[in-house]
Amino acid sequence: MTTIDDLKTSFLPFGEENTGLAEHFSGKSYLAVLTTEQVRAYNVSFEPGCRNSWHIHHATSGGGQVLIVTAGRGWYQAWGEPARALGPGDVVNVPAGLKHWHGAAADSAFQHIALEVPGEDGRTEWLEPVSQADYDALG
Repeated sequence: MTTIDDLKTSFLPFGEENTGLAEHFSGKSYLAVLTTEQVRAYNVSFEPGCRNSWHIHHATSGGGQVLIVTAGRGWYQAWGEPARALGPGDVVNVPAGLKHWHGAAADSAFQHIALEVPGEDGRTEWLEPVSQADYDALG
């Protein structure tokens, strides 16, 4: 099992508690800005069981998100599709306009690099939390 302390010793900056977006997460997450030049890149760390709410990355052209898993075990789910288990080395391409969520497995911390795909008029729309029942059903 990967712990949050394991993630703090990663080669990537760990960052600070993600208080600015805490209302959109079930559990505690941490955020480190890697770069804001050309492509915005963030290192996001999740304590076991932490996940973000359903959300959509909007853009009038381009946009979206790429997740690159660096440590731990987690989940990604697009609306209307089964959840996908994630581990180190997995890459998720999230097109603009797709409702989705991602976060840690119940028994493991989780870390990914989040890349914002450049686009016009980009914004994130935060929606409802992932229900505890749906999350627990993932196993």
